Amino acid sequence: MCPAQPISRRAFLRFLLKGGVLAFLGAALYPIVRYLYPPRGAESSVSNVVAAQIGEVATNSAKVFRFGNRPGILIHTPQGELKAFSAVCTHLNCTVQYDPQVSVIWCACHNGKFDLNGQVISGPPPRPLEAFQVNVRGEEIIVSKPA
Repeated sequence: MCPAQPISRRAFLRFLLKGGVLAFLGAALYPIVRYLYPPRGAESSVSNVVAAQIGEVATNSAKVFRFGNRPGILIHTPQGELKAFSAVCTHLNCTVQYDPQVSVIWCACHNGKFDLNGQVISGPPPRPLEAFQVNVRGEEIIVSKPA
């Protein structure tokens, strides 16, 4: 065995500096790589859900419900119809809400507005909301993806 030589102060500081630079680069690049290559999310294969019970959603009001792993919105229109849409705005994926005073679906993020058919009225959303089918079975309101 050869005797251990003590490491010089200069070599030790150089080692620390290189290690610090590598740690900084790793910490800075990791979020960028995760953003560019996001993990695959398990898309829920739910085709229908019970969104509400009869009488739970009053006329000219709405209820946000869970449709798989995304929100949906069930609207009881002023005319008495039940309509359901994806509650995810097509602009930046914010959750939309119903404004009963003007009977529109409103995205608070950038003031996007949709009519009661899910079509864009104003604002930045590029596409209409995804529409769902609504059926009433007994006391349950069933919302399903269109076939």
